[in-house]
Formats: sequence, C-alpha cells, structure tokens
Amino acid sequence: MTGTIVVLLLVLALVAGGVYLAKQRSQARQRELEDAKSDARRWVERLGGSVLNLQGTNEPSKQAMADASERYTAAGSQLDQARTTTQAQQVTESAREGLYYVRAARTAMGLDPGPELPALSGQGRAGEVTETRDVDVEGHRYSASPDPSSRNSHYYPGGMVAGRPVPGGWYSEPWWKTALVAGAWGVGSFLLFDALFSGMDGSGYADGFQDAQAMGAGDFGGDMGGDMGNDMTPTDGGGDFGGGFGDWSGGGGDWGGGGGGDW
Repeated sequence: MTGTIVVLLLVLALVAGGVYLAKQRSQARQRELEDAKSDARRWVERLGGSVLNLQGTNEPSKQAMADASERYTAAGSQLDQARTTTQAQQVTESAREGLYYVRAARTAMGLDPGPELPALSGQGRAGEVTETRDVDVEGHRYSASPDPSSRNSHYYPGGMVAGRPVPGGWYSEPWWKTALVAGAWGVGSFLLFDALFSGMDGSGYADGFQDAQAMGAGDFGGDMGGDMGNDMTPTDGGGDFGGGFGDWSGGGGDWGGGGGGDW
C-alpha cells in the first residue's frame, strides 16, 4: 500500500512539474511576443509620423512616399493580428522598409535623409546599383541608376525577391513587384538581371550573373521550369493573412494560415 502511495505521489509530482514548466514556457513566449509587438509598434509609429508629415515635391520623391505609405498601411493593419514573435518581427521589417522609402524621398528632394536604419533582410547580399544602365530586353527598355531622375523614379531599398537579389537603387519601373506578388520570376527575368546587373561593382552581381545565382541558392537553374509553369498558371504565392502583407516582405513568406508555418 505504501509503495502505491509513493508511486502516485511521484506521478502527481511529475504532472505538476510538467504543468508548471509548460506554463512558464507559455508565459515566456507571451512576454517575447509582447516585446516584439512593442518594438514593431514603435517602428510603425515612426513611419507613420514621416508619412503624415512629408510630401514629395518631384516625381521620384512622390513615388517613394507613395511606397512608404503602402508599407505603413500594410504594417499597421497587420500589427494587432500578429500572433507570434516572428510575425511581429516581420511587421518591424516592413515598417523599416517604409522608412527606407522615406529616406529615398528626402534624398530625391535634396534633404538630409536622416539617421541610418538597420539593414533589411537580404539587403547586404543584394548590394546597390552603382552605375547607370539602360538596356533593351525583349523589346522593352529598362533603366537603373544610383540616383533619382525623371527617368528612374522608382526606388527599391535592396533585398531578396522570390529568392533572387535585387540591388538597391532607382529604376525606370518597379518590375520586381510581379515577383513579390507571384512569389516567382518569369523566364525573361534571366535576361533582365543579366543585362542590368552582371559585373556591376557593389551589387550582388559584381562577379557575374551566374555567380549571383549560385549565391542565391541556384535560383535560375533550379526553378526555371517552375517559373515557366508560374508564367502559364499565375499564382498569388499562398496565404495572404488579411490583405497581402507578404507582398512587401522582400522575398519572405506570406502570413500563412493561422499565423504559422509560412513565415
């Protein structure tokens, strides 16, 4: 009888210990989430102040502020829906990206761009546009430049888009947005990347287009067939968690169903 009581007490102690540890872990995760959301809220508010108080005076600055406003709307609408620390951190990333557009707008207007910002995910690998290039690809004219102009009025801060590095700089059009939405590049992107960036010092393609593809996890060779399929059957890249926040995640995943594994 005594032995049975001892066993029961041990089982109860183990159950109680397990419940206590689970509760402690849950509380720790909740604290981490609240800290991440607090940090995200601070960046969103900072972006909001810039969006509300700065207006563009020329085409490049107006376009950059429009992009900053889009990031502000996206980040703000998703903040209260964040259910994991990773999701809250992605809100922070989006708000910081918006602030890069604000800096670009200020630069285009000849103003002090303001304090430096933390690097965005993939920004270092993508590098920057360091020279002006005008190229014809499949009958269409594209241009890239380190400086804003009436020709190059679309800014991108640099980062990985659908697995490939897109250097930060000013472009004649936002050709990368299609890949942000679809989650994949079309077959013609091989020619565009090669023409615009191959051998450009300071970019992710300084050593040639093929080397950059290897750095980007073998993008072209590995998914050319998938790109062709995507061109023929468009896709939105998966769950959009309340309005396509993943469109602005710089090549990251969408907000997946239930706020889980698509990050």
